[in-house]
Amino acid sequence: MELRQLAVVVAVAEEGGFTAAAQRLRTVQSTVSTVVRALERDLGTPLFHRTTHRVVLTPAGEAFMPAARAALEAVARARAAVSPVAGRVQLGVCPGLLSEWHRVLAALRHVHPALVVEVRQVRAGEVLCAESTVDVVLTVVAVGAAQEVVPSAGSTDLVTTPLPREELVLATAPGGSPSAPADLSELSLVDFPPGWAIRDAVDRAFPCRRRSLEVDDLAVAAGLVRAGLAACVLPASAASRFADLTVRRFDRPPPWQLAAVHRGDPSPAVAALLAQLG
Repeated sequence: MELRQLAVVVAVAEEGGFTAAAQRLRTVQSTVSTVVRALERDLGTPLFHRTTHRVVLTPAGEAFMPAARAALEAVARARAAVSPVAGRVQLGVCPGLLSEWHRVLAALRHVHPALVVEVRQVRAGEVLCAESTVDVVLTVVAVGAAQEVVPSAGSTDLVTTPLPREELVLATAPGGSPSAPADLSELSLVDFPPGWAIRDAVDRAFPCRRRSLEVDDLAVAAGLVRAGLAACVLPASAASRFADLTVRRFDRPPPWQLAAVHRGDPSPAVAALLAQLG
């Protein structure tokens, strides 16, 4: 039994599926499935019930999960004991930009309990400036962009580090086709306010769509979709939070590429945050 196997099984359990776990672990679904099957063979029992729409733990999986999490947390504490990082980091996050950032912060706290991360909202496209107190800003960049240095308004250049890529999908009421139409102009859509990264990305991908509703909360948007009042374009990771909705994928899926913008030569505290994000 390997730590990587434990991490994969925990990710599948927490994400409720192999595809979502693969996105979280920055790998492909086939790798996640292979790792889980290998561990199940080693244990001699299935850990998950596989269904069409959801993956749930078996009784053996329920019993296994606390020990798996404890083992991973023990390793994280051991690593932190060798090279602990302390200090304070200001993280700027656009509303709706990183739906699972609370898990990132929880994992970071396990590894570096003395590191304090403060989070505040920023508008889409906001970057650091000489007067900014924010250390890292999460934003959306062009897909395929390598790590690059961007001249800033101040004396220190900014580094843009792309994070794992995913895609935009169409969330609709339960049931129906798994394929999304290429033209959304005939659909009633729920949208998000200007300044949200999702809004900016969808504006670029579907400039001719019809905006029927506008809300400032992902859960409210999901409720409107669930009631059949509208559809909603979301990042795949955000859509995966609402397992009862139908996720419809585009033939040519619009990309969703997050990036962390920070000053060059980051402090150990900033470097620890970037390592957890990436």
